[in-house]
Amino acid sequence: MKKPAVALSIVFALVAGTITAQSMTTGGETPVAVKNAFKKEYPQVKKVKFDDENGTYEAEFKLNGKDMSVTYTANGTKQETETSMKVSELPKNVVSYIASKKYGKIKEAARIVKADGSVVYEAEVSKGDLLFSENGSFQKLNVEAD
Repeated sequence: MKKPAVALSIVFALVAGTITAQSMTTGGETPVAVKNAFKKEYPQVKKVKFDDENGTYEAEFKLNGKDMSVTYTANGTKQETETSMKVSELPKNVVSYIASKKYGKIKEAARIVKADGSVVYEAEVSKGDLLFSENGSFQKLNVEAD
């Protein structure tokens, strides 16, 4: 009679350990909460690459022919969504500002929607990423460290 009780205890311990392990991560792993949040929002996406960016997690994927990324906190809270766009789709005053300040050619462009719904435009130039508000006002230059 003791053997079934011991076996049952072992099964419960293994199940509890598995459930706990699924909500935790070790170095380099993407938290389950992040993967679940992504799957819930983008169930149609089959190919996704997750990157740990100093405690936030970025999911990179293609949707409707556009490169996209979504950034989440470790608990699965979405911070922002970035969608690539053609340089010609940037607001005219963004393009004019970049030309007037002689930043050079725009390599890539994106539209970023923050968790609060605010929109930021990003224009990548040789010096870094220029960020603009939704109305096209310059906000800042992010210089990437090599």
